[in-house]
Amino acid sequence: MSVTGTHAHATLSPAERTRLGRRARLLAGASVTYNVVEAVVAVTAGIVAGSVALVGFGLDSVVEVSSGLIILWQFRHRLPESREQQALRLMAFSFFALASYVTVDSVRALFGSGEPAPSPVGIGLAIASLMIMPVLSWAQRRTGRALGSNAVVADSTQTLLCTYLSAVLLLGLVLNATLGWGWADPVAGLVIAAVAVREGVQAWKGKGCCSPGAGAHDGEDDCGRADACCAPSMTAAASPDSQVTQHPS
Repeated sequence: MSVTGTHAHATLSPAERTRLGRRARLLAGASVTYNVVEAVVAVTAGIVAGSVALVGFGLDSVVEVSSGLIILWQFRHRLPESREQQALRLMAFSFFALASYVTVDSVRALFGSGEPAPSPVGIGLAIASLMIMPVLSWAQRRTGRALGSNAVVADSTQTLLCTYLSAVLLLGLVLNATLGWGWADPVAGLVIAAVAVREGVQAWKGKGCCSPGAGAHDGEDDCGRADACCAPSMTAAASPDSQVTQHPS
């Protein structure tokens, strides 16, 4: 365990931890609200256009909704850190479920007959997500690092994943709409599935901070080094020894 990382979170006062926990809940609530709307629009537009990438993107939004709900569930507990590992495992399962569905549907679409129709609604949705998701992810990551919570940082990774998937989705939809490259849609779906598997593995291992560019924010170290974000557990900050550090006599 990183002594530096543990010390950084042991200095949080109970009031600060409560404030950050409240912020984590508010951000999770904002993520849930946006992603519910995103999921409905994407899945509906995907079904209308016959786009597996759009449907997959909508299902990823459902995963993000579940991720936000997991964080809300975790921080309703008096000791949120006691639910940290459960929260990470639940997120991992949601990633794997998404990857399985999108992979099967993408392969079926790639080798089947018929091509997706152009979807202006899908293109507009992808552009909107490209503008909104990075800001939300940044706020979630800052809060998770301040708390020393890998689950909150993993939630920010899900949100950041939405940004990458929005770019992949936008590329696939634009290529299909402008050049008639119907194969670009299921290929985009396979990329979405591959990234989801990667993030599921990271969440299962408890490496919520180990995401693309995780170390690029605020000048902090990446996950290859012992930064405070990757503190293995928040329980150390809540232990009696830590309390002595928080309240020196």
